[in-house]
Amino acid sequence: MSEQNGKNQMTRREFIRKGSYVAGGAIGGGILGGLITQQVVKPNTANKGKNNGGHGTANEGRYTQALMHFSNPEDFQTLSQAAERIFPADKTGPGAIDLDVPYYIDHQLAGAWGNNARDFMLGPFYPGVETQGFQSHLKRKEIFNQGIAKIREFSQKKYKKSFKELTDKEQDEVLTAFEKGQVPMGGVTSSDFFTLLRIAVLEGVYADPLYGGNRDMAGWKMKGFPGSQMSYLDKIEAKDFLEIEPNSLHSHMPSNQK
Repeated sequence: MSEQNGKNQMTRREFIRKGSYVAGGAIGGGILGGLITQQVVKPNTANKGKNNGGHGTANEGRYTQALMHFSNPEDFQTLSQAAERIFPADKTGPGAIDLDVPYYIDHQLAGAWGNNARDFMLGPFYPGVETQGFQSHLKRKEIFNQGIAKIREFSQKKYKKSFKELTDKEQDEVLTAFEKGQVPMGGVTSSDFFTLLRIAVLEGVYADPLYGGNRDMAGWKMKGFPGSQMSYLDKIEAKDFLEIEPNSLHSHMPSNQK
């Protein structure tokens, strides 16, 4: 290497050292650091269920369990408990929390669905007939933000407790009030919010695990749904009912094919 080239090239050590100034400045300034500390809900392995917004099992290696939309853990825990009441665990199988449904919803709200990227969003906005659904100037992520805040507010006002501290029966009463449109909301009815929430929960239960929900394809296994199969040519002429082990889209990746 000539002396001139040596002066114009940055060594690997210099690059790492100078690059750390940028990252360190962001963290030190509270920008990146605030996002990291606020958007990760630490699992509580000691308490599985009602007061645990995470899971009762270890989360190591589950990189989808990171928040992309919610920055307040209390909001995410409220969403988690509401989702669990809509799709609770029972003898048939796991509920919304253990199926990672809250994370599915969080990721959807942070993406195109939550930002209404594919929807026509210009006014005027008028109440539609029942077959048209609701019309609102609010994006879905704004509706969820307001709806979760209203759930917390309604719970405190009626029961003097946070939503996650309520019994199953009390949580059902809160959600029923939203379903019936009895809770005032701005730009949308509480009934419309509940409908969106319920739809998102069911999507998280049955969507491909690629999208962050349906953990271990357990939602499909409860239904006996085969998921994403490459072909049924070897089974189409079978005389008996076949129980097929489900596949996710991930199983079709070259590195996962046998």
